[in-house]
Amino acid sequence: MEQTTVLVQIKGIKDGLLATFSEAAWDVQRLALFEQIDARPEFFQGARLALDVGSQELRVNDLVDLRDHLSDRGLSLWAVISESQKTEQVSQILGFATRISKPRPEELKQFAEVSDETALFVNKTVRSGTRIEYPGSVVVFGDVNPGAEIVANGNVIVWGRVRGMIHAGAGGDQGAFICALDLSATQLRIADHVSVTLKSQDQLSPEIARINDQGKLEAEPWKPG
Repeated sequence: MEQTTVLVQIKGIKDGLLATFSEAAWDVQRLALFEQIDARPEFFQGARLALDVGSQELRVNDLVDLRDHLSDRGLSLWAVISESQKTEQVSQILGFATRISKPRPEELKQFAEVSDETALFVNKTVRSGTRIEYPGSVVVFGDVNPGAEIVANGNVIVWGRVRGMIHAGAGGDQGAFICALDLSATQLRIADHVSVTLKSQDQLSPEIARINDQGKLEAEPWKPG
C-alpha cells in the first residue's frame, strides 16, 4: 500500500477530487488508483474525479475502460489533464474537460480559512443515510440533510443548511470549528464536546460553532471580517 500512495495522490479541489499520478506504466497507475478507491469505497461514493496523468499517452479504449470501472464504483470521471497532446485530444473527443480550476483562496477566506491540500470538497447535498469521514477539513457546497453525518478531523464548512450530525475535530482538535449558512443541526460535536440543536429550524442565519474560553460548545453569528 505504501507504493500506491506514491503512485497516485488524491486531494480535494473545488469541483470534486483530483488524482495525480507519478511516472509509471498505465496499468500500474490504474491499479494504484483502484486500490485507493476500493480501500475506502464509502469515502469515494458519488465523487467527481479529475485525473492528472502527466505525460502518459492514453488511447480511447484506456479512458473508456477507466470511466466505466470508475462508474461501477460510484465515481464520475469528468476531467483528464495531460501534458500529452494525444491524450488531451482523446479526452476532448470523449467529452472530458482538459482544464480545471482550483479554488482561489479569496473564495474561501470570506467564510473560513481552508487549504485545498487538506480539505475534501463535496459538491452536492449530503443526503440521509450518508456518512462522510475525512482526516482533514470538509467543505460542502449544499445541505446536510437529517440522517446524514459528517466526521472530520479538521473543520467543517457548509454552504447550505445543516440538519444532520456534524463532528469536527474528531481527532481531538478543540480548536476546530463548524460553519454553515444555517446551523439547524440535530447534533454538533467538536472534539469531545457535544451540543444538541442550537436553534429552531425556522431561523436562517450564518453561524459558526466552536468551543469558547469556558470550554463550552456554542454557536454565534458569523460575520465576514
